[in-house]
Amino acid sequence: MKAKILVVDDEADLQLLIKQKFRRQIREQEYEFIFAENGYKALEALVEHPDTDMVLSDINMPEMDGLTLLIRLGELSPILKSVIVSAYGDMDNIRTAMNRGAFDFLTKPIDFKDLEVTMEKTLTYVAQLRETLKAVRENDILRMYVDSSVLQFMTQDTFEKSLMTSENIEATVVFMDMCGFTSISENEPADLVVKLINKYFDVMVKEIIAQGGLVDKFMGDAVMAVFRGEYHLDRAIETSLAVRNQINNFKEEPEGHSGYFPKVSIGINSGEMVSGNIGSAALKRLDYTVIGDAVNVAQRLQNAAKPGQVLLPESAYLAVKEAFNCNLVGEVVLKNKANPVKIYEVLE
Repeated sequence: MKAKILVVDDEADLQLLIKQKFRRQIREQEYEFIFAENGYKALEALVEHPDTDMVLSDINMPEMDGLTLLIRLGELSPILKSVIVSAYGDMDNIRTAMNRGAFDFLTKPIDFKDLEVTMEKTLTYVAQLRETLKAVRENDILRMYVDSSVLQFMTQDTFEKSLMTSENIEATVVFMDMCGFTSISENEPADLVVKLINKYFDVMVKEIIAQGGLVDKFMGDAVMAVFRGEYHLDRAIETSLAVRNQINNFKEEPEGHSGYFPKVSIGINSGEMVSGNIGSAALKRLDYTVIGDAVNVAQRLQNAAKPGQVLLPESAYLAVKEAFNCNLVGEVVLKNKANPVKIYEVLE
């Protein structure tokens, strides 16, 4: 599918340069470029081309500069992503651009190889957002979370039929929990607590979606995700490692702490489970979720995991041992399990 890209720059020769550098993609209909010389013209172009995928914008332009345009783009569409390409690459401009919603920032003179990689990354992200919205429109949102605000749009007949929907599936469940976050929530202002946990949840959700997983629910400072389909266990592990590595790179400086280094503990398990609507029909509050022993084991493995650990049972280890580097942790006693369970830690 052809990607539509709006280039906003008052340099007259840039249009020709873009067409030359991306002539193959234009010829093969991978990219379609639209051009505007300032922010006002860019907004007019977006009215004419509402299916635009991304914007490449300079900062210093007449009538409306690129930083002002970023604000207007954020109001116009939550999906449209912008990359700033400017000679003004000082930290103030970079921070302002990122705070106003820029997806990335490149400096002039343009490194076209770097630009192409950045464009591909941005377009991939936009495509993922569009797929997520498409899933919502097709009611796949019911597979993640159903409450009264959704159910009010359903007929009673449809609702009653949905209560009957259930199936046995083979899937992988992942529980991710933020370690030590309780002390932050007890000692820091509410707005900071919410800002931090949403920041960590954003990392988790993006990686889950990128690997084709479903966010089943948020539970305090933890996330439960379900992976189905081909290589569901492999994809769940890839997601978990990506989340762990990203969160390991964060360092926060809350007022009540000299330094908070967030860590995530993760439990993973695969197997047969029941998938269906669980909740109260009387209240019309239901979760389309999964239940069963495999789910319980994943949650208990997460409880057993130390900060930064990704744990899985021996049955899962045997299925992926040739693809991932794992270490034997030992045997642990899990609730409602008659015998100890041998568990493994997934390394890099």
